[in-house]
Amino acid sequence: MSGVAGGILGSTLGALTSELLRGRRPDIAQAALTPANALRLAGGLGHLRGAAMKLGQMLSMENGFALPPELAGILGQLQANAPAMPPKQLKSVLYSEWGPDWHRQFARFDVQPIAAASIGQVHHARLRDGSDLAVKVQFPGVAESIDSDIATLGRLMRLPGVLPKGMEITSLLDEARAQLHEEADYTREAAALEDFGAAMKSDEGFIVPRFHSRHSTMRILAMDFVDSAPIEALADAPQEVRNLAVSRLITLVLREIFDLGFMQTDPNFANYRLAPDGRIVLLDFGATRRIAPEIALQYQGLLRAFLAQDRSSIWQQMLSLGYFSPEQPEARKALIVDLALQASAPLRQDTPYDFARATLIEDLALAGAELGAEREFWHVPPADLLFMHRKIGGMFLLAQRLRANVALRPLLERWA
Repeated sequence: MSGVAGGILGSTLGALTSELLRGRRPDIAQAALTPANALRLAGGLGHLRGAAMKLGQMLSMENGFALPPELAGILGQLQANAPAMPPKQLKSVLYSEWGPDWHRQFARFDVQPIAAASIGQVHHARLRDGSDLAVKVQFPGVAESIDSDIATLGRLMRLPGVLPKGMEITSLLDEARAQLHEEADYTREAAALEDFGAAMKSDEGFIVPRFHSRHSTMRILAMDFVDSAPIEALADAPQEVRNLAVSRLITLVLREIFDLGFMQTDPNFANYRLAPDGRIVLLDFGATRRIAPEIALQYQGLLRAFLAQDRSSIWQQMLSLGYFSPEQPEARKALIVDLALQASAPLRQDTPYDFARATLIEDLALAGAELGAEREFWHVPPADLLFMHRKIGGMFLLAQRLRANVALRPLLERWA
């Protein structure tokens, strides 16, 4: 990372000098975020694996206001293209976690992973008794490098021009560090897997793989392998099938907030798969977060305010939840409430909402341009809200991908 920083510094100084020679006033932020420097940064961040991806996840709710597009694009690519560990390294991890005779337990273990993410990669294996397992193996050294990697990211994010002036991300970095440590503890994820399995046991629309404790450790998580296809395979299904799947997923989000008291906050499409019988397979519970009862009650109050279009209550509920700081000009308060009403309009619709034709995200970005431009009022909400909204936003995008038509108000009224 020092080499990356040195390369960026040299390129930036060259760009600034070039601007001065042309008689122009140099812009250090623009000079630093050239395409060449973006590539240097991408190469360096790729080695940070979990830390870079987690920060990208936490900032992914922003819509181009906070981050320059070059950096936002880098973080997005890092989340989508996680490199797998070499086979020799994989065998070393299995040896240290399962012992030298680990292979005797298996009739088959596929060295080539079926999935790779920020913390680990997943392999298909078969036990001697014929049971098929999905085995998640953690990248070596990830847990031990979290603190230093987050510190490195913090220094990079504070380069001139990367974030709005005065925007403080210390709390986000602290939260990213804490959650990465939690996700690196596979015993914690195993508990979340079992919690979701118990909660969804009687729900005919979902499958949660069964946890295998005998083959799991702090660095290895074993569960049933469930034959399934990517959730996007539903895109070619009949309209009513797509609508039902999206209705179930949206209802699951509502249950997580208001009933279960915990939420799997990573809406990566790869975490949802389609079983041959049409049920949705739920995967990857490392990002599961507890939702305090008082937060659920506040969200219930906000939901009721949205449905009633009560402007005063909307502002008070959002303020108490921590969306914004109280030091806001009156005109800005009105704009915030306008945007909240616009964003929540689909929730008030009794007739099916056509996600395929929805331009809500684009409309909000356009309407919120004035809000984003006033950077002196930037405020970082509590991390819990960022994660919850990332999940909610991810469900919206998945519903768009599946071209669903769903009436949202009838789904909400159980909790309103």
